[in-house]
Amino acid sequence: MRYIAIMDNIDTDKGLSDLVPMQDLFNEWHAKNTIQKVRNVFRSKGMSGVPLTTTPPFGYMKNPENPKEWLVDKPAAKVVRQIFDMCVAGFGPTHIAKKLKAAEVMTPTEYWNSIGRNCSNPPAKPFNWCSATVVDILSKQEYIGDTVNFRGTTKSFKNKKRVERPQEEWKVFKNTHPAIVDEETFLLVQELREHRRRPTKSGIVSMFSGLLYCADCGEKLYYSVTNNYKREQAYFFCSAYRKNSDVCSAHYIREKVVAEIVLESMQRVFWYVQSFEKDFARKQMTVFGEEKKKELSEKRRKLAQAKERVKEIDSLIQRIYEDNVVGKISDERFVTMSMAFEEEQQKLKSAIPEMDTYLESETDKTDSLQKFIDKVKRVTQLTELTPEIVHEFIEKIVVSKPEYRDRKRYQTLEIYYNGVGIVREPTPEEMEELFQERLESRKSAKTA
Repeated sequence: MRYIAIMDNIDTDKGLSDLVPMQDLFNEWHAKNTIQKVRNVFRSKGMSGVPLTTTPPFGYMKNPENPKEWLVDKPAAKVVRQIFDMCVAGFGPTHIAKKLKAAEVMTPTEYWNSIGRNCSNPPAKPFNWCSATVVDILSKQEYIGDTVNFRGTTKSFKNKKRVERPQEEWKVFKNTHPAIVDEETFLLVQELREHRRRPTKSGIVSMFSGLLYCADCGEKLYYSVTNNYKREQAYFFCSAYRKNSDVCSAHYIREKVVAEIVLESMQRVFWYVQSFEKDFARKQMTVFGEEKKKELSEKRRKLAQAKERVKEIDSLIQRIYEDNVVGKISDERFVTMSMAFEEEQQKLKSAIPEMDTYLESETDKTDSLQKFIDKVKRVTQLTELTPEIVHEFIEKIVVSKPEYRDRKRYQTLEIYYNGVGIVREPTPEEMEELFQERLESRKSAKTA
């Protein structure tokens, strides 16, 4: 290969000057210094709350009078809200993409081209939504009015490949532009995406999919329904049992039964909250105090174990190094063992700050309890379950294995509500006392 640089007076056919390595070194220093200056400018801009992205997300447009300001693009924002609503209703990204395509909704690229915005060429097939585009929209925190900077970076000034940063390194600025989706809906969607639900072969997705767990092994319950029988016969069963029948039992329960029990429970809980709000809040805070003490105690124990293990791994690596030096273990064995220890230690070191942060911040449940009460108050009359209301209020449902007494089948379900956990409803005797207290307070108020 012949290399010619006219401005630097270099031609490899004529031989290389002694100054060429020095020139290469100075050129590299210059490039590295320049990219560092550019990074500093971007960091200063990002830390001031100005969006670093040059292209606003689908649903927003730049203010013609102030390019740093984002305005809501109403036609696109309508599609974004529709996508979030379908996700809350229980549809996955693939189903959402199919529905948008069937409804002939323009993709972001097609829409931007239609309004004259500079972007890539539209896809060959019109309205060809893909699940990746839907996932990207559902994950963007910008839709609740926040600016998120420093999501990603490049490896170096030589390697321009983009690398995603961990979420704790993001810089978030709250309420910098109008929101398209409320924060409560966004957080609910993130929770649903974390526990993704796959449709059955028949394409049916249950509103309870991803919410049911086995009381014995802790695994999720799979949903089963086929075209060979009616929807009333659809059921859930333990996923661990399906993989290995020796690990757990089937924990079989019909979807129809789950729906009936959940509806009845939600009706009782909602009536209790709306009728005796103060009593409900007082009891939940009492239960929370006891449960939180146990949970925090367990977290502290795990944190202490993790820190102790990190120290122990240092000693183990030192020991196997000495064994390798004296020939007790081979070089290959030493490399394998040391890499395994270092990988375990790295995972523990990355988990310890998160556990410390959780223990420092997780001290009060008043806010989540009040949010739950406010949401219940907005429900006027619950007569049937919908995917939206199930996902909004239910965190998980723990299903125990069936028991048979007097030739009858009994099965226990523990329903955990978002923000408050299990709600213990008052007994008939306690309910009568509450009514008596209310009557006496009303009589006292009239007398006064």
